[in-house]
Amino acid sequence: MPGVPRAMYLPYPFQIVQSTNKIMMVFEFANAQRTIHLDSVEPYPGEAYMGHSVGHWEGDTLVVDVSSFTSYTWFDRSGNSHSDELHVVERYTPISRDAIRYEATIEDSKVFTRPWKISLPLYRRLESNARIMDFKCIEMVEETLYGHLRKQPLVKHWEGRTMLVDITRKVPPGEDVYERLWSGNPPEDK
Repeated sequence: MPGVPRAMYLPYPFQIVQSTNKIMMVFEFANAQRTIHLDSVEPYPGEAYMGHSVGHWEGDTLVVDVSSFTSYTWFDRSGNSHSDELHVVERYTPISRDAIRYEATIEDSKVFTRPWKISLPLYRRLESNARIMDFKCIEMVEETLYGHLRKQPLVKHWEGRTMLVDITRKVPPGEDVYERLWSGNPPEDK
């Protein structure tokens, strides 16, 4: 899961569905989703990848207080991280019919010496057939697809949350090096 605020600035589309007392955001990346509660709700009893979001309106700006994060999400692909003390206050302000100004104030006293802020525009997808697509996230996909092109292997042993992998590289001869086996199954004999 991407976490907040990362889910908001990834280059993947997301959809906003609003009712009178809830706003749901559904993200293409990792099939993530979050609910922003506009009504009174009990504090979240645990930790969540996308946090627990409670919002209110200040004029035409939606202000969302997000807490109860797990520490297992990152701010970016570089691995800049946070602790379970992360607290994010988001502000969504309309700029035009097709754009929203997104601001997030990030606080985490275990990681940062002071709060910091990001701000960026979010643009509506204008294509008439815009849809959120299924996102396939495969562990170690870059290493699996492109690792054989390295002079030295990036890893020889990898331990994930759900698997252990010992890696021995075998570079296919000739043009076979460029063949992609998307199904994960070996090719039938040629």
